[in-house]
Amino acid sequence: MPKSLHAKLFEPITVRKTTFKNRITFAPLGMVMMSDSRGGFSQRAQDYYVERAKGGTGLVMSGVTLGSYDEMYAFATPCAAYDPVWFAKTTWSMNERIHAFNSTMFLQVSGGFGRALMPPMGTTFWAPSTIENRWDPSIEHRAMTTAEIDRWIKGMIAAAASARHAQFDGVEIHAVHEGYLLDQFATALYNHRTDEWGGCLENGLKPAIKVVQGIKEICGDDFPVSLRFSLKGFVKAIRQGALPGEEFEEAARDYDEGLRAAHLLEDAGYDLFNVDAGTYDSWYWNHPPMYFNQKGIYRTFGHRMKEDGIKTPIILAGRMDDPDMSVGSLGPDCDMIALGRPLLADAAWPNKVKRGQIEEIRPCLSCHAGCMARLEQGQQISCAVNPACGRERTFRLVPTTEPKKVLVVGGGVGGMEAARVAALRGHAVTLWERTDRLGGELRLSGAPDFKQDDLKLLAWYERQLRRLPITVELNHEATAAEVDASDFDVVVVGTGATPISVDLGGPAGKTVLADEIIAGTVEPGERVAVIGGGLVGCETALSLAQHGHKVTVVEMLPKILRGGEGMCFANYDMLKDLLALNKVEVLESTSADHVEEAGLVVRKKDGSLATVEADTVMESLGYRADSALYDELQDSDKLVYNIGDSNGVGLIMDAIWDAYQLCMEI
Repeated sequence: MPKSLHAKLFEPITVRKTTFKNRITFAPLGMVMMSDSRGGFSQRAQDYYVERAKGGTGLVMSGVTLGSYDEMYAFATPCAAYDPVWFAKTTWSMNERIHAFNSTMFLQVSGGFGRALMPPMGTTFWAPSTIENRWDPSIEHRAMTTAEIDRWIKGMIAAAASARHAQFDGVEIHAVHEGYLLDQFATALYNHRTDEWGGCLENGLKPAIKVVQGIKEICGDDFPVSLRFSLKGFVKAIRQGALPGEEFEEAARDYDEGLRAAHLLEDAGYDLFNVDAGTYDSWYWNHPPMYFNQKGIYRTFGHRMKEDGIKTPIILAGRMDDPDMSVGSLGPDCDMIALGRPLLADAAWPNKVKRGQIEEIRPCLSCHAGCMARLEQGQQISCAVNPACGRERTFRLVPTTEPKKVLVVGGGVGGMEAARVAALRGHAVTLWERTDRLGGELRLSGAPDFKQDDLKLLAWYERQLRRLPITVELNHEATAAEVDASDFDVVVVGTGATPISVDLGGPAGKTVLADEIIAGTVEPGERVAVIGGGLVGCETALSLAQHGHKVTVVEMLPKILRGGEGMCFANYDMLKDLLALNKVEVLESTSADHVEEAGLVVRKKDGSLATVEADTVMESLGYRADSALYDELQDSDKLVYNIGDSNGVGLIMDAIWDAYQLCMEI
C-alpha cells in the first residue's frame, strides 16, 4: 500500500523510554473552570482530553495545573499537589481511557503567573521583584522571599510526583515562556534581584533548573519532562509588543540570550522543548490571531535552535494545521508538531489526515472567540465552530426518536449549521436560500487576506450539506404565507441582518457600505474614510491599507473596537497595533457630520469641524437584525425559532452555537 503524503507525521518517536505513536501533540490550553471542588479534573475536563486521544493525537498535553494555590482563587484551575489522592482519583481513569487509544498523556505543571496574574483571579500578588501588574498598573506585586521561592519550587516538584502516581506519562513545566512567573525570573526586564535568584541569566534560570533536577530525583531519570519555552520576547517595553517585520530594540529576551538559555536548560535535564515566542507584553505572539496571515509562525524559532546545536527534541505549535506545511517542518524545524485550537475545532484532525480526508477537517478560524476570549471571561474553553468542545458528554448528538420535517430559512453560517445538525440527528431537512449561493456574511468575512480560513469553513459546510440528505433550494425567497401553508413541523429562521446606513449627503456614489467594498462590487478610491471603528470597520481598514490605500478611521467612542470589550485581548492588541504599523489614522471621540466633494466632514470632541480628505467614504455602522419573516410567523401553529443575526447581531460563533444548541434538542 503506498505511503500517505503525510506519513512522516505518523512515525513514532521515543523520548527517554516513552514512545509517542505519532508526531502530533495536543498543545496545552488553559484549564479555567475545569477543576472540581477539590482540585481534581472535572468530568468535562476528562472527556475533553479523551476526545483528543480518540481523534488520533499521539501526545495529549493538559493545560495549566498548579502546584499550589498561593496565587489563585481555590479551584479556578486544577491543582495536582493540593490533594494528591483525590487528584489521582479524577485522572487515573482518564489516563486509562487515553492509553486505550495508544496515546500518551502529559500533565502541564505551572509555576504560576506573577505579574501576569489577572486581578479578578488573584489572591497573592508577588513576582521576582517589585513590579506593577501587567493588566492593572495600580496593583504592585511584591518581591518573593527566599522561603517563598523554595516552597514554590517544591510545590512544582510535588505536583510532578502526583502526576506520576496518577499514571501520567510525563510532565511539562510551565514555563520559561510567555512571561509567566518562571519566565519573569529568567528575564531581566522583570527580574531586578541581586541575590542568588537574579543578576544574570544563570541565576534567573535557577528555579526552572532546580525544578527539573528535583523531578528527576523523585520520579526517576526516565520520567520525561518537557519545558514550555519562548525563544524570543518581541517586547518593545512594558505592555508594548512588536509586530512581525517591525524594527525594534528587544527589551525582553532576544535570540542570543534565548539560545544560551536553551543550552543551559538542555544541560539541566529537560527532555523536550515546546517552543514559541512572546510574553504577556506581546501576547499575540503566544496566542496568534488570524492577523498573522501565515501558518507555522514558530518554525523559525525551532530552526534557529536546531542550527545552534540543540539536540533535545522540539515541539512546535503556532497555526500548524496545514498538513503539508507541518510535514515539511519535521526535521529542519522540529521533531513534533502541536495543535491547540485546530484540535478544538476538529479533534479528529490526526485521523482525518492519516486517512487522506483533508477536506473533511473542520477548520479553525484563529478567531479566539470560543477559546481564549472565554478563558479571559472565566469560562471553560470551547470553540467557535465546534460547540461540543469541552462539553463532549452533554453536547454529543443523539439520533432523534421522533423524526420531523424541518425547514431552515437562510443559508448563512447559522442556517447551514442548523441544517447539518438536524440532518445528522435524523430529521428530514430542507434549506431555502434567497440568493444563488450559500454562505451569507461568511463570504464577506472571509474576503480579507488574513481571514481566508473563514472561506475554508464555508467550503467545509458546503461539503457537509452535499453529503447529508438535505434538500437545498437556492434562489428561494421565503414568504410567511408559503411557510405557514407548508407541511413542515419545525421552522428555523436564519435570515441574517442588513447593514445600517445614514444619509450624510454628498455626491452620488461617494458614500458606500463596507459590504460593497468587501464584496468587490465597489472599487474604493486611493483615500478612504471609514465611519465606524468596530470590528468590521477596523478589519476592512487594515485590509485596504495593506493593499495600498490611505485610510482614516472615524470612531465616535473614546476607543476603537470598544477598547477590546467583548473580544480576545490578543486580537484587540494586534489589530490595534497593525493599524498603527500600516499608517491607518484613527480619530477617536469623533463623529461623522456630512460628506462633501473633498471628503468626510467630522465633528471633534470639542465641537469643531474638520475635513478628512477622501475619494471614498465607507460606512461601517453595524448591522440590524432582519427578523421580519420570524415576526410574521408568530401567529403560525408551527414551531418557529429564530437563530443567528436575525435573532441578534453577533459573531460567527454566536450563529453556530445558536443553531447547534437548538437543533441538538428538537
